[in-house]
Amino acid sequence: MNTPTAADPASKAGPTAPVGPDRILLGLNTFGDVGVFPDGHPVPHAQVLRQLLEQAELADGVGLHAFGVGEHHRRDFAVSAPEVLLAAVAARTRNIRLGSAVTVLSSDDPIRVFQRFATVDAVSEGRAEVMLGRGSFIESFPLFGLDLADYEVLFEEKLELFDKVRAQKPVHWEGRSRPAINGLSVYPPLEHHLLPAWIGVGGTPESVLRCAEYGYPIIFAIIGGQPRSFGPLANLYREAMAKYGHPLQQVATHSPGHIAATDEEAREEFFPHWLAQRNRIGAERGWGPGNREEYDAMCTPEGALYVGSPETVAAKIALLKKNLAVDRFDLKYSSGTLPHAAMMRSIELFGTDVAPRVAALLAKAAGN
Repeated sequence: MNTPTAADPASKAGPTAPVGPDRILLGLNTFGDVGVFPDGHPVPHAQVLRQLLEQAELADGVGLHAFGVGEHHRRDFAVSAPEVLLAAVAARTRNIRLGSAVTVLSSDDPIRVFQRFATVDAVSEGRAEVMLGRGSFIESFPLFGLDLADYEVLFEEKLELFDKVRAQKPVHWEGRSRPAINGLSVYPPLEHHLLPAWIGVGGTPESVLRCAEYGYPIIFAIIGGQPRSFGPLANLYREAMAKYGHPLQQVATHSPGHIAATDEEAREEFFPHWLAQRNRIGAERGWGPGNREEYDAMCTPEGALYVGSPETVAAKIALLKKNLAVDRFDLKYSSGTLPHAAMMRSIELFGTDVAPRVAALLAKAAGN
């Protein structure tokens, strides 16, 4: 693998270095979920994309750490080109980190992925990051003429090639998924560091070990069950990083949620949108229908939904830090047809109310 040497800026403490036991970084994720008008008609994709610009601008204004947009190629999500949207966000923000959540590397060209994010890094003055993954949907495979039978080899080879490109040295690579490259350079390079690159995983040891092999920071998508159950995988990642001789990188989690003034308001506002999306995707994947009992269980302190008042959500994030020692938590604040106005309120509360509560809880736990 290509990793920074001691002389490389990225080998020093950088944007993905662990943050310590008394801090946690708070970010936002969205897929650009397509909402509906009061009459039930879907909001045009173009309008959803413009709303995303407003949401990102607000997230920056309330001091959140990161804003990530996921790549999809289906009717219910508006973002198919995260880097284009992030470039527009860069022009309207000043501090927030800008990334994908995730980029479906299996069906993309690793060289072009690097070039697009290197461009976002330039226009944002060093705020870009990429989260690489295989994605949980498969629409991109037939869309781009790829065979699902090659699912594993495509990701493995493209990750290997991306890693060589990310090193910003002449690329020497050969494999089965594309013609060999012999000593070519890729432009534009980043100015002061290597491109921060995460790997998003759904919870398999094989994916965790692959991430550690490359020395990349890891983000776990926790969308069901109990976050504490990911403890063994987080420990496996840290142990494997040490085994491979890599400096420790951040461990993050991503989970859905919604914040309102009270627990009751947040739960009632979020539930119908969560249920509709849960059952639509569940029907595609052969799951049984969801229900209020499942939802309420996921909203408890040990569940995977971060839904409630600022006090409740802050306590749940502090518990996540205690259980998994994570460095970063990304809230997936959009859900199906949840209205834009509700998402904007949730973002504002996350930055202005939840964040300081979390900081106070962690400082108290650390004895500061």
